[in-house]
Amino acid sequence: MITRRQALASAASTALVTATESFAMTAKDMILINAKVTTLDRENPVAEAVAIRDGKFLAVGREQDVRAAAGPGATVIDAQGRRLIPGLIDSHIHVIRGGLNYNMELRWEGVPSLSEAMAMLKRQAENTPPPQWVRVVGGFTEHQFAEKRLPTISEINAAAPDTPVFILHLYDRALLNAAALRAVGYTRDTPNPPGGEIVRDAQGNPTGLLLAQPNATILYATLAKGPKLPPDYQLNSTKHFMRELNSLGVTSVIDAGGGSQNYPDDYAIVEKLHQDGELTLRIAYNLFTQKPKEELKDFASWSTQIKPGDGDDSYRHNGAGEMLVYSAADFEDFRVARPDMAPEMEGDLEPVIRLLAERRWPWRLHATYDQTIGRALDVFEKVNKDILLTGLNWFFDHAETISDRNIDRVAALGGGIAVQHRMAFQGEYFVERYGAKAAEATPPIAKMMAAGIPVGAGTDATRVASYNPWVSLSWLVTSKTVGGLRLYPVRNRLDRETALRLWTERNTWFSNEVGKKGQIKAGQLADLALLSDDYFSVPEDDIALLRSVLTVLGGRIVYGEGEFGPLAPTAPKAMPDWSPVATFGGHYRRDDMAAKLASACGCASGCAVHGHDHAAALGAQVPAADVQSFWGAVGCGCWAV
Repeated sequence: MITRRQALASAASTALVTATESFAMTAKDMILINAKVTTLDRENPVAEAVAIRDGKFLAVGREQDVRAAAGPGATVIDAQGRRLIPGLIDSHIHVIRGGLNYNMELRWEGVPSLSEAMAMLKRQAENTPPPQWVRVVGGFTEHQFAEKRLPTISEINAAAPDTPVFILHLYDRALLNAAALRAVGYTRDTPNPPGGEIVRDAQGNPTGLLLAQPNATILYATLAKGPKLPPDYQLNSTKHFMRELNSLGVTSVIDAGGGSQNYPDDYAIVEKLHQDGELTLRIAYNLFTQKPKEELKDFASWSTQIKPGDGDDSYRHNGAGEMLVYSAADFEDFRVARPDMAPEMEGDLEPVIRLLAERRWPWRLHATYDQTIGRALDVFEKVNKDILLTGLNWFFDHAETISDRNIDRVAALGGGIAVQHRMAFQGEYFVERYGAKAAEATPPIAKMMAAGIPVGAGTDATRVASYNPWVSLSWLVTSKTVGGLRLYPVRNRLDRETALRLWTERNTWFSNEVGKKGQIKAGQLADLALLSDDYFSVPEDDIALLRSVLTVLGGRIVYGEGEFGPLAPTAPKAMPDWSPVATFGGHYRRDDMAAKLASACGCASGCAVHGHDHAAALGAQVPAADVQSFWGAVGCGCWAV
């Protein structure tokens, strides 16, 4: 007997694909028709159809011309009038490290209220076996919650009395329940580590609050004490993280390295996926040194083993950074004063830059503050007198407070700047410390672009900002934080097309792939995303809600949902069974809030209390600000945290 689900899937396949065989089983040309195609090709800016052959765009234009260019029996997909864009490229993300841990993490990204977040945490704590932890690792801010606050330690202990809980909030703090304190061994006798504080009560006992003072080492060192997944689970976890990014239209990333991401050991999982042809993202990776005072040794050794560009279009080496030397690393916790870099910064940095320049290794350098950027440029200019940096595609990451003078210095040396949407998560703290006027051009993207500097966009996910590119695009266009604060005047906002270019064609400079991808143009790699709604016409505040309903990588369908779901591979079951991904998925989606929360409270049909049905009420779009009062009004015990 054919179920309703099977019948719908069959009907969708028939309506969307006109071919005798499934695309997954054939090397035939692919054609997408009836689309609103944004090509970002200035010579051919709009189209209604595209043809793909051998992983590249074959033809872009009118349907009749595209059909004529493709071979007989091509697979045809009806885009149903949706907006089609080039696949998104994240120029700064920690996808390799993030993939190893994704299945262990409960995501609060986009969750509209603290009450809902805590209901999720309570459910996950009940589902997590010892000795595992519940981890909420970045991607959210207290300002996104209707309550405008973080949970208290008491609330976390009540929600999870026995299961260790670790909650990382931006770069500034971590919250641990009593069980987590026991697991990591922090007691009244544990000294504060350099650069961090274990907050204590009147008796000297740790409260569960860890503060970055002034850097995040204590936060990451504590997180590293938790259990890790075995390799087969890490493989599964990385697949799920890539699929999550695919669901948002991301097809390429530049991995910026990261702390506790050792080369080559921690690259084994992604390299196996590459070897087996299972990567659903194109990954260019930078190498990140791990030990202070051994940075030059690392780069000297690595540069004899591998060179930038080694690999292929799917997985390739991209150079050095974002940590070049530890003495040049500034941390942007805007709740505390700007840290001064060590006096030895220039002495440490110069030999590394000389080595990289001599061996023609591009580099990227994490630098938030203008003062750090200025001192680094002193070194770059000194080296440039002896070894021209032209053509190296080196760049700064972040650059929130870069000055006009230093913008000109970057331009003169041929460098670039990769910006991320960290201000969308920390803007309120920046304004509180430095004032609204100072925040108006933080970062000064329009000035960077006017100076002719290559500028691209990314997320810096996963430990601070969200990996969702649409949150970044929303910030670029609206200048609003996720908490709703508008930061920038019109002169420092971007129009929608310019913002999209920073997430596509402009990002190819940062991986030395200009002209290879980033546009829908004949001859370029066939990476694209078909959107859930029209990016160019949805209300500004809805940009952050967009996602992809069909994502194609090199002509291969890697993600589909809704009517396009039958065209895509099925997601593997999340491992381990207790993974938060299995219950809650990834980034919060408003349209399936009811289903997630019904699952969270353990009642598949919704709890009928005092005549109310949670799933039905939430499905009726209860405003986020009213969710907490709604739960309280119905008095349902299963939501008690």
